[in-house]
Amino acid sequence: MIELRPFTSLGGADHGWLDAKHHFSFAGYRDAERMHWGNLRVWNDDTIAPHSGFPPHPHADMEIITYVRKGAITHKDSLGNEGRTEAGDVQVMSAGTGVSHSEYNMEDEETTLFQIWIIPSEPDRKAPSWGARPFPKGDRSGRFVTLASGIDGDEDALPIRTDARVAGATLKAGETIEYRLGGDRYGYLVPAVGSVEVNGVRVNTRDGAAISEVDVLRVTALEDSELVLVDTGYTP
Repeated sequence: MIELRPFTSLGGADHGWLDAKHHFSFAGYRDAERMHWGNLRVWNDDTIAPHSGFPPHPHADMEIITYVRKGAITHKDSLGNEGRTEAGDVQVMSAGTGVSHSEYNMEDEETTLFQIWIIPSEPDRKAPSWGARPFPKGDRSGRFVTLASGIDGDEDALPIRTDARVAGATLKAGETIEYRLGGDRYGYLVPAVGSVEVNGVRVNTRDGAAISEVDVLRVTALEDSELVLVDTGYTP
């Protein structure tokens, strides 16, 4: 099953400094049919104005992945971590037993990013952690590369504490790649740029494709595309 969720159908709010679109229920947006997908709880498509951002606020018991699409985001947290993550790169924060953090666009241009929250496989009683690293788009050309993962065998990715994998790929128009999801897994795919066909379903820029009961994904680029995919189990 592949359920297309067009960008125009997403919830959201424009706060002036932040224009946020929500693939799942979040803040003031509520949709009983879009509460989660497997353990994937939040996928926000954020545009942050220059020299603005999220002031310090707390989190616990959540895996938070930030995929920067344009510009950069500057992170500070109560653990003393600081870092600047640029377009194409990824940061992760395991909120664990609790952490306070801020995320600011210190640049002179808009920053756009995907903010992805995944529920831990079990209550996370460990200390919080944060990390970031570059993932050059050239390394993802014509294939999926794992960006963050809690799955055995994905040691080269940023670690998260859940049964999930976040992967990225770039495709030239006409290229086709496959990804083995598994019929008991949940996938959620969003083109950051471009349009693709996923097992016969067209998915345009910033649309969401909610995937279940599919063993293998066959993705064909209809134009040059940049993709982000979450592969997750489900813990009731």
